[in-house]
Amino acid sequence: MTATTLRGLLGAAIPAPTAAHFRPDELALLAALQEVLDRDVAPAAARADAAGRYPTASVAALKRSGILQSGLPAAWGGLGGSHRLSLEAQVRIAAADSSVAQIFKVHDELTREIFVYCPDELRPLLSARIREGAILGLAVAESGRKVDDPWRTVATPHADGGFTVDGEKIYTTGAAEADLIAVWAFNPAAEGALDNPILGLQLNLVPRDTDGVIVHRDWDMLGQRATDSGTVTFRQVRTDPALRASLPGRAPLPQNSLRYQAGFAAVLVGIGIGALSAAAPFVATRSRPWPPAGVDSAAGDPVVKRLAGELAAGLAAAYALTMATGDLLDAFERGELSRTELAVPVFAAKSAATKAALAATSEAFALMGTSATRTGTGFDRYWRDARTLALHDPVDWKHIEIGANVLTGWDPPPGIYT
Repeated sequence: MTATTLRGLLGAAIPAPTAAHFRPDELALLAALQEVLDRDVAPAAARADAAGRYPTASVAALKRSGILQSGLPAAWGGLGGSHRLSLEAQVRIAAADSSVAQIFKVHDELTREIFVYCPDELRPLLSARIREGAILGLAVAESGRKVDDPWRTVATPHADGGFTVDGEKIYTTGAAEADLIAVWAFNPAAEGALDNPILGLQLNLVPRDTDGVIVHRDWDMLGQRATDSGTVTFRQVRTDPALRASLPGRAPLPQNSLRYQAGFAAVLVGIGIGALSAAAPFVATRSRPWPPAGVDSAAGDPVVKRLAGELAAGLAAAYALTMATGDLLDAFERGELSRTELAVPVFAAKSAATKAALAATSEAFALMGTSATRTGTGFDRYWRDARTLALHDPVDWKHIEIGANVLTGWDPPPGIYT
């Protein structure tokens, strides 16, 4: 497959990427990625879901595709790819295996942001590791009763610039077999941390095999099972001073939460596309048309065609909104628009993607009929993945935030989820 033959999605509903939105090297990378997805990732997705553990072979295939270097700045030997490229990749990976897409999502977002706020001396070291194929995982969420409870994971500083990290993290997407785990912890000794806790947040990159890192492999959720996003304990973990990944006051970036939201939208759209794409051949070859339709194939049943078109239209609209946020992210980072002008369209894309993905993964069964619910067909995986992923940052809060901007001109402040 070449850049010129990169296919669209859902028939002609979502056209193939073109030079109107992507550089030639980005199109070539997407084509290489699609070959890997078709050959290696998609065929393994059902097995990875059943096992409920990190999709080692599929992530290795991603590494071979070159996509892990796409977010690395060109000045440091990467592609310096656009945010639209990242989101297109996430859609396509998710259509093949949404757990692999979420693992890539975390890596790409970390790569893009760490190079902005890390100490200067880390950049050559980290860029070399990523060019060699290293993948980053994330350990940020705490297990308190509230999402915004004070952080219990502590980073105690040492004179050499390293830290001792103690604590426990949940929802650690990608960490189970990452080459480097990005660990956020609170440094109580940081200047100004007592008055402004944000100044005490410290990011360190920790090799997964470091003494004291305990990966519990206890992820047992309804969906996104192969993300293996379970508990990781850090017990007296001594960090390498050379892998200190943030400086006080530089992080978090105001667009970080918005990039995360755009990525969730992309993965949700991809799940919906995967579900509808998987349903199509089943409808054509195994489903039975309803007798009043007077046709020999369910693919000719007008009720089935109408529903398939409605689901495809919803996904195509959500895809278009999501891709547009990629361009807006790049424009924001160039200083061309305000944060609100970025945030509200991202919230809208997340809303549209959530509705389209949940509709497609649920109503695909109405397209296929009762036989599609047979144990072993595997179609339930798409709904389980969409339902689980859509719970990240409840979409009704996005509606409230959009509504506040529409009605009052409210500007959403930077935050974990806004």
